[in-house]
Amino acid sequence: MDELFSQFTPFQAVINQIVEFIPKLIVAVIIFLLTLLAARLAYKLVGKALSARKVDHEVTLLLARVSQITVLVLGVIWSLATVDFNVTGFVAGLGIVGFTVGFALKDIAENFVAGVLLLVQQPFDIGDSVNAGGFTGTVTSIEIRSTTIRTLDGLLVLVPNAQVYSNPITNYSKVDKRRVSLDVGVSYDTDLDAATAAMLEVAHQMPGIRNDPAPQVVFKEFGDSSINGTLYFWIDMDEAGYMDTLDATVKSIKLAFERENIEIPYPVRTIYSVSN
Repeated sequence: MDELFSQFTPFQAVINQIVEFIPKLIVAVIIFLLTLLAARLAYKLVGKALSARKVDHEVTLLLARVSQITVLVLGVIWSLATVDFNVTGFVAGLGIVGFTVGFALKDIAENFVAGVLLLVQQPFDIGDSVNAGGFTGTVTSIEIRSTTIRTLDGLLVLVPNAQVYSNPITNYSKVDKRRVSLDVGVSYDTDLDAATAAMLEVAHQMPGIRNDPAPQVVFKEFGDSSINGTLYFWIDMDEAGYMDTLDATVKSIKLAFERENIEIPYPVRTIYSVSN
């Protein structure tokens, strides 16, 4: 009888383990099902939140999917831990592999993250005139790895997104007005009030120059051969281009000075000759 009982002991142990495992399995399945619902909810909530902030559709889908996957991964880990799966060892193994791959692909990962941040924050759009990553020009494309800028001399430059994101970005297209500082030098025998009036008249008549703030002339330096001043004025970027307005203003000031007999002097150098 004892021999028969001893033969059923291993079988009974298996039965006991199964009985103990079934409640854990049920809890794990419930957690997994709730995770599926939570992941779907996270996808919808993130999508709606980003859409409300008018984030690009592609970026919205990307971040919503990342949120969904994150919830799923956490839920699966929780489910596995419920059935006594060695999650710590599994995650540690994934961590070692992930660290190795991440170190090898460090630059690619940095550019990817920077590209996502640029697409989310949108400091510039395609077609904007910018100074980014040390290059000035027009943005022609924004991709996950790099941003393409057509420089002022017509070159296409692919700038890594990490370089763009980690440096100051100046967007010339996002402003409705822009101040211009135009340096002008006149001879020492010039009536400075007359010169000021001539430059202000040009500024007030030039299309695209705003009256608020009003143009202003400041003489600020005694140069070697001229008294140097600066004409300050603001351009309405919706009405006029920066370079066109600057060019037209310089030409108009030259004509105004010629009419008023105001001299723009050449640099003067005095040479002394000593003869024996």
